[in-house]
Amino acid sequence: ESMHTYYGLSHILSDVSLTVDEGEIVCLLGRNGAGKTTTMRSIMGLTPPKRGIVTFKNNKLNGLKPFQIARLGVGFVPDDRVVFAELTVAENLEISEREPRKGSTKAPWTMESVYGFFPHLKSIGDRKAGVLSGGEQQMLTIARALITNPDFILLDEPTEGLAPLIVRQLEENISELKRRGLTILLAEQNQQVAFSLSDRAYVIDNGRIRYTGTIEELKENEEVRKKYLLV
Repeated sequence: ESMHTYYGLSHILSDVSLTVDEGEIVCLLGRNGAGKTTTMRSIMGLTPPKRGIVTFKNNKLNGLKPFQIARLGVGFVPDDRVVFAELTVAENLEISEREPRKGSTKAPWTMESVYGFFPHLKSIGDRKAGVLSGGEQQMLTIARALITNPDFILLDEPTEGLAPLIVRQLEENISELKRRGLTILLAEQNQQVAFSLSDRAYVIDNGRIRYTGTIEELKENEEVRKKYLLV
């Protein structure tokens, strides 16, 4: 609610408010530099907002460190696909594995289930993460977030710079996560991907939310799409 975030003296996010209900995929759309990544980082505590309130399942996140937010059940897949380059795929996953929180009713993510979800990762489990392709690194960053057993995941530009075949595979993966009950906030420039996966949309421009509605409403609103989304 009413989130304001700064980089130094630069006021990046102004009065940003959004909600994601349990089981939804909500997309955050906007051009490059609109404020999508800063919104994600603000929620995760990496760039803490100076004003406003961030809550997750009735827990106030303001003032918490990113690792504390993660322990509450928030997973983060950053846009720059940061991996532990000198560790193998398996080691990247092993050091991230966490037990499900008490009271969780969802099937837990384990090494076995993550490899079942991303079979290709199992075949390259002994390969160092730093030599993987962009698509492989993206699978690994998503898998690494899943194995922390989150209830909510922030996906920041998961398809950026990837080949169409990999993009289609990731679409299927994200759709399956929704079917399994995971709640997702998806920041994405690829409108086709966002529209196919999401229930609702927020459009951000110059650090402000300019539009909110269902995907169908946004598809029909040519004025908003032309003004804020078309390059």
